[in-house]
Amino acid sequence: MMLFKPYKLGAFTMRNRLVMAPMTTYSSNPDFTVSEEEIAYFKRRSSHLGMVITAATAVSAQAQAFPLQVSLKDDSFVASQQALAKAIQEEGALAVVQLHHGGRMNVPSLHADPNNIVSASAIKAEREGVATPRALSEEEVEQVIDDFVSALKRAIAAGYDGAELHGANTYLLQQFFSPHSNRRTDRFGGSLDKRMTFAKTLIERSVNAIKEAGRPFLLGYRFSPEELETPGITLEDTQAFVAMLKTQALDYVHISLGRYNQSSIRESSDKRKIVDVIQAELKHAIPLIGVGGIHTKESAEDALAHGYELVATGMSIIADPDWALKIETGKALNTVIGPKLLLPTPLYQRLLNNKPWFERNGYTFEV
Repeated sequence: MMLFKPYKLGAFTMRNRLVMAPMTTYSSNPDFTVSEEEIAYFKRRSSHLGMVITAATAVSAQAQAFPLQVSLKDDSFVASQQALAKAIQEEGALAVVQLHHGGRMNVPSLHADPNNIVSASAIKAEREGVATPRALSEEEVEQVIDDFVSALKRAIAAGYDGAELHGANTYLLQQFFSPHSNRRTDRFGGSLDKRMTFAKTLIERSVNAIKEAGRPFLLGYRFSPEELETPGITLEDTQAFVAMLKTQALDYVHISLGRYNQSSIRESSDKRKIVDVIQAELKHAIPLIGVGGIHTKESAEDALAHGYELVATGMSIIADPDWALKIETGKALNTVIGPKLLLPTPLYQRLLNNKPWFERNGYTFEV
């Protein structure tokens, strides 16, 4: 089965095509270093996977979006991130850190200075609990790009095998590509091509930093293919974006979807599978990670059949740290969420707070 055969990714070889999807843990130490609970959580889940992508990691103080979000904002954070990378690698998985800036989606209460809530333009997101952001100046945009590249260099120093640039799920990189949040008229906005400038520049500078480091290091980019807002990102926009990504020295791209085989959320009449739309442009030139609704061996194999090179899962790994081994050997999966799963306390509380959603999806909680 292709799913469980070694896979060459960049200069590395994954033992299989299974990936732990990046999921926020809300569980750092109060100073935003990686907690011992988080290290235990990731280590427990790394023993049978090909690659583990860590929780969204803030690249600067301004980037922090969530409570107790791990950080790589300066050199003092390298040591704790090194411990996390080592814990993952000791179990045989590649360790990839996800680099992140929340932009206008930052939780306002986390920032005493409202000027820290920034975006491409001063346009508020269409949801509750967010602030109207301050538009970044051109000079500040350059600084944000530098923040990402500096964090990437720290990830290299920490011993990670790679970094994923988080350009999905409504956060800052996506905000620069979105016609909803980017109303700029300078070189970072306006036309479709100019809305790609931030991502393109960041990728190019990241590639240069990796070359300067002189050792193998993966670079991935995660994106969301559509937005519901008007104006918002369309599949046609994303086709153009993927065409740009295809020209870059990326080791993989990672699409964020609710279901790996879904069609458009904007246009109900468009029945094309989004993965087909993406691969029509990408043509497998760069490995594509699929995610969403992958819970069983059958769904994972079906995702490969749909055109993904690698498959990622999130909740399945939270609920069953041995998920990969069990789907390979045909053993029953665990669906009971409780302390024995080595879940960090703040994360476990978040899961409990969303108990109805998990119960609708077949999970129960240990009493």
